[in-house]
Amino acid sequence: MLQQVNGHSSGSDAQGRESLREDLQEFLGGEVPLHQLDDLTKVNPVTLETVLRCLQARYTADTFYTNAGCTLVALNPFKHVPQLYSPELMREYHAAPQPQKLKPHIFTVGEQTYRNVRSLIEPVNQSIVVSGESGAGKTWTSRCLMKFYAVVAASPTSWESHKIAERIEQRILNSNPVMEAFGNACTLRNNNSSRFGKFIQLQLNRDHQMTGAAIQTYLLEKTRVACQDSTERNFHIFYQICKGASSDERLQWHLPEGAAFSWLPNPERTLEEDCFEVTREAMLHLGVDAPTQNNIFQALAGLLHLGNIRFAGAGDEAQPCRPMDDGAVRTSALLLRLPEDPLLETLRIRTIRAGRQQQVFRKPCSQAECDTRRDCLAKLVYARLFDWLVSVINSSVCADPASWTTFIGLLDVYGFESFPHNSLEQLCINYANEKLQQHFVAHYLRAQQEEYAVEGLEWSFVNYQDNQTCLDLIEGSPISICSLINEECRLNRPSSAAQLQTRIESALAGSPCLGHNKLSPEPSFVVLHYAGSVRYHTAGLVEKNKDPVPPELTRLLQQSQDPLLKVLFPADPEEKSQAEPSGQSRAPVLTVVSKFKASLEQLLQVLQATTPHYIRCIKPNSQGRAQALHREEVLNQLEACGLVETIHISAAGFPIRVSHRTFVERYASLRRLHPRAPPDPHSPSPDEGHSEGSPHAEQATLRALLQDILHTLPALEAAAPAAPAGATPAPVHCGRTKVFMTDATLELLERGRAQALEQCARCIQAGWRRHRRREQERRRRAAVCIQAAIRSWLTRKHIQRLHTAATVIKRAWRQWGIRMAFLASKELDGVEEKHSSQAPRSPSSFPLPLAQTKLLRAVTHLWPLGLVLANAAVGVHGFPRKLVVFACLQLPVGSPSGYTVQAQTAQERAGIMSIRALPQGSIKFHCRKSPLRYADICPELPPNSATGFNQILLERHKLGHV
Repeated sequence: MLQQVNGHSSGSDAQGRESLREDLQEFLGGEVPLHQLDDLTKVNPVTLETVLRCLQARYTADTFYTNAGCTLVALNPFKHVPQLYSPELMREYHAAPQPQKLKPHIFTVGEQTYRNVRSLIEPVNQSIVVSGESGAGKTWTSRCLMKFYAVVAASPTSWESHKIAERIEQRILNSNPVMEAFGNACTLRNNNSSRFGKFIQLQLNRDHQMTGAAIQTYLLEKTRVACQDSTERNFHIFYQICKGASSDERLQWHLPEGAAFSWLPNPERTLEEDCFEVTREAMLHLGVDAPTQNNIFQALAGLLHLGNIRFAGAGDEAQPCRPMDDGAVRTSALLLRLPEDPLLETLRIRTIRAGRQQQVFRKPCSQAECDTRRDCLAKLVYARLFDWLVSVINSSVCADPASWTTFIGLLDVYGFESFPHNSLEQLCINYANEKLQQHFVAHYLRAQQEEYAVEGLEWSFVNYQDNQTCLDLIEGSPISICSLINEECRLNRPSSAAQLQTRIESALAGSPCLGHNKLSPEPSFVVLHYAGSVRYHTAGLVEKNKDPVPPELTRLLQQSQDPLLKVLFPADPEEKSQAEPSGQSRAPVLTVVSKFKASLEQLLQVLQATTPHYIRCIKPNSQGRAQALHREEVLNQLEACGLVETIHISAAGFPIRVSHRTFVERYASLRRLHPRAPPDPHSPSPDEGHSEGSPHAEQATLRALLQDILHTLPALEAAAPAAPAGATPAPVHCGRTKVFMTDATLELLERGRAQALEQCARCIQAGWRRHRRREQERRRRAAVCIQAAIRSWLTRKHIQRLHTAATVIKRAWRQWGIRMAFLASKELDGVEEKHSSQAPRSPSSFPLPLAQTKLLRAVTHLWPLGLVLANAAVGVHGFPRKLVVFACLQLPVGSPSGYTVQAQTAQERAGIMSIRALPQGSIKFHCRKSPLRYADICPELPPNSATGFNQILLERHKLGHV
């Protein structure tokens, strides 16, 4: 078995072990390059050395994210990689059907939490715990996650809601530079170290769109305002106002160029965070207007000048200390808008109430006490200002409780710290990291193994590092470090550092996590944390835990004429009465440790009610250099976070667990792919013997359905595209109340579910298309019927109109034909006219009777009249028509002897006669057809036969020549 390398081996033994490791690594995992292993559970074997090699290979290839089971390991690149956090990449992970198939990224964790919220699987609310050492990149990771949610959870449909989402997104993103400016500082390990903890609650409505956010802060390191290490810096905001203020603002805030302030160490260092304009613009977007910003920066400048106040020790204890620089007192009072004399008096003289009568005594303070009261005044103002800014941000970005239903929490808490000098701040910070590590162990490692045992799984337990012993040392009952420190605060006696060390070592000597450092020249104690041992100095520990605020300081700040300080320190009589309780009814002192412990318990309750996700940030080197990974430092961090145990359990266990009901509801559609044979009706039912609706019957039904679904797994594996020939069955176990499976099984089930849903969709589409085709055919047939009926009706109407018209034409034609036949019969009636006396009579002629002679004359007279009327102009009626007739005929009134009927010899022989009349005027008719049928056709007769055309010739002759 490989032994862990501690860095102290040398010579041939070390070289031999190194070559053995290389050979073993080449044998076990040589087929896949280490930088291509995106999951540490695929490393073979899983040891600290192999995990470290994989991370180093990926870091060299500029791959900074690697999965480790349920945890995402994030290496700080220490350089700007814009394409790694672009909005296009965010949308790619959001739109991917399976984001886990993409490269490991913090966007994968963000998308998983967002999809869990949308799927409404209990617990619905999600949380992401970003942990790691100071400088590992926790703040940057939280900032990128907020940008991701602002992009993917702000896609409304309407224009109005789009504007609201954009405003909320901008405000949430603007809260980052403000919180970092007022809460982050440059430390030994990180240029932008968070000196407070924050839990950001991103609120989502029913449509899973981000409607607001809420920020909860924990334990601001306010002592940094008045106390900094020589190589560290104060909060960023002090350097921003000194470097980014305009000339007028410098004059107004009394910040001349090159001014030195004792609370502003290392002012020559310029960091990326020294961006004053970005902070001012962000505050403006959050609702802090320009006058209020001016008041804030003026108060901060007053605190800088307050730090320049120095006191000289008085020779007589009855005399107050004398300030060494009156200008600093005057400028500080001017900027804070406080009366100068009361300010100086409050810093130098202490008010004491003693006795039953609560008599007031005024006692001059020593030089150390004056410095403490000055620092206390600055810390009080800054802490109230920071809390007020948090409340302003919450009021700007927090949504109405009725408008949101779920949330995603981002926990960005300070990392594990170990400095040369560690005090109460580092104890609380490391205590919070111990609680979070214990939450991770309880939620994933221990709970997973215990749940396997409860559900009846055959499981070989993996040993893991449990930090419950360390937590018992810090917060246990009845005796712990916190209880001893609080007890020292309650005792009305001066605290001694050596005495506190002795009490802790004697009372907690049996704890294995309490170490001893007898060579330390200062009183201290050592705690063996999960991330390493830390030595805490007991000097000043009790005073910081008390965090005393003299009531005269509060009363002094209530006298300020500054509008901002009036808001921060309102004149409340109840507060005054609580600040000065009587000696017999004195309330217990609320210490810093007690408040921090209560807020931490509240935070853990919120985390336990959510589905947690973990991101472990690793710092490759302590110098902040890109492309440099120090193996020893990374190895210590991997050991501290218990990453190897996590990988072991994730690789060997079942990370996916779903209740029976949820599993059946989600994967019931798989039964459609491979339906089983119907059960025998004579066989007993699974719920036989149970009443209908009982829990046993319901559980039996669920188990039957569950078995049907699980029986489809072999068919799904066989149908998998990349399934080998002799593949082992998918690892899945059905427990008493839950189904346990691996990621591969989940992927297989999801693929089968997608196929089943695709089949259902196809069936629905086919049914819908069939229905639409039937509807279209039915409508087409109805339209054809309607069109045929309309066309037949129109045809009948048309035919009826044609029939009517034909009838009218036929009637008119028949009438005309009868009339013409009548006229023709009159023309060819065969009656022979007698010649007048002047003309010689033909032998064949004979005298006609008188009646026939009159009729013949009438016909002779009226025949031209009919022709004239037939050709007369249309519309000539009545009397004008008569005039036309007489004008055309010009019949003589005298003897009718002028008109003769003459039969030619040839015509007499043929039996045809013609009428010759002498028309009058210029009217001449030619080629008018006779009403006789075939009158204008020349029949083909023998040449010796005599015939002719029956024509009506109207020629102009004189009446005398007939």
